[in-house]
Amino acid sequence: MIDEEAAPQLSGSRLDGPGLAGSRLGTTPGQDAAAAYRAVYHPDPIPFDPNKKRSKALVAGVVAAVLLLVVGGIVYGGAMLLTKSDSLLANPLTTPSVRGSDSPKPSRKPTPDADVLGKNPIYAAGKLAAFSCKEPAYRPTSKENVFSYYEAMIKCLDSAWKPVVTKAGFEFNSPRLIVFDEGVETACGFQKKVASYCADEQGGSVTMPYEDLVETDYANDKAGSRVRMANSIAFVYGIHVQSLTGILESSINLHDQAKNKAGELEQDRRQALQAGCFAAAFMSAVKASFPLQGELQRRWISLMNNTGDENTKEKVRDHGSVKSNALWMGQGWKNLDPGTCNTFGAPAAKVG
Repeated sequence: MIDEEAAPQLSGSRLDGPGLAGSRLGTTPGQDAAAAYRAVYHPDPIPFDPNKKRSKALVAGVVAAVLLLVVGGIVYGGAMLLTKSDSLLANPLTTPSVRGSDSPKPSRKPTPDADVLGKNPIYAAGKLAAFSCKEPAYRPTSKENVFSYYEAMIKCLDSAWKPVVTKAGFEFNSPRLIVFDEGVETACGFQKKVASYCADEQGGSVTMPYEDLVETDYANDKAGSRVRMANSIAFVYGIHVQSLTGILESSINLHDQAKNKAGELEQDRRQALQAGCFAAAFMSAVKASFPLQGELQRRWISLMNNTGDENTKEKVRDHGSVKSNALWMGQGWKNLDPGTCNTFGAPAAKVG
C-alpha cells in the first residue's frame, strides 16, 4: 500500500484525440460499436449469431476505462457523438490486398502475444522524465471548460510519453479527444457514465464524460474533482500507450482465448492495472510543477490507496482490487518507469 496521505479519487472520465498510427481498422458508430463494448466488458454473455460476421478489429478496439473509486455513490461517465465526417475518414488499412506467386513475403515472424505483453520494448525504454506541466486553469463548470482542460492535459501527456514510446521503437500519435453527453453514441458505443478508449480509424479516441463534474461533483468536492480529472485522463492515456505499443491488442487476444471467465477477468485486470501504473508514473513526473501538494497531494495518495473493484457498485473483478491498484500505482508513482509496470509478467496473486 502507498503510505502517504489522502488524495482525491478518480472515477470514469476520459478524452479522445488523434490516434495511433496504423495499428487497427476503424470502428463504425452504431450497433456494432455498442456490441463491441459489451462483448469485452459487460458481465452478461452476448449471444453468438453464426450468420453474422464479426469484426475482430471492432471488438479489440474498444476498452472501457472505468475508474474504480466511487465518490458519493457516483461513477462518472459521458459521451459525444462522432460526426459523420469523423467516422468516414479515409483508412489506408482498408485497401484490399491480393497475394500471388510474386507477392512479397513477411519480413519477419510475428511476435507471440505473450512476448508482446511480457517482453515489450517499452519496459526497457527508461523512465518518464520529470518536466513542467502546470494544472490547466480551466475549472469543470461547463462542457467547454472540461474539453479545454483535457485538451491541455493531452498535450502534457504527449510530451511525457512520446520520447519513451519512440525510444522503444514505436510510432507515436496523439489520441483524439471526445467529450460526450450521457446516452449519446460515440465510437465506443452508447455510454452511461463510463469513459472509454477506442482504437479506431482516427488512430485512437479517448471519450470523456463531463455532466456530473459540471452539475454536482466540482461544487461538492473541488479538490477531489481536480485530482480525479487529472488521474482519469492519465489512466485512459495509459491505454493509448498500450495501444501504440501493441499491448492492448495482444491483451485482448489472450482475453479472447482464455479458458473461462476467471481467465478473462484476470487478463482484464492485468491490462487495467498497467494503465493505472502508467498514469501514476505520469503524475509523478509532473507533480512538482502541477503541483501536487497540500490537499491535492493528500487526495491523490488517497486515490491510489482506495481505488479498486470493491469500491464499485457492480463489484465486477475486472480492474483489480484495492490492494493490487495500490501496489501498481505505487510502483509507477515511485519509479516513473514503465519497466516497473509489467503486470503481464507478475504472478496472479499480484493482479487480484
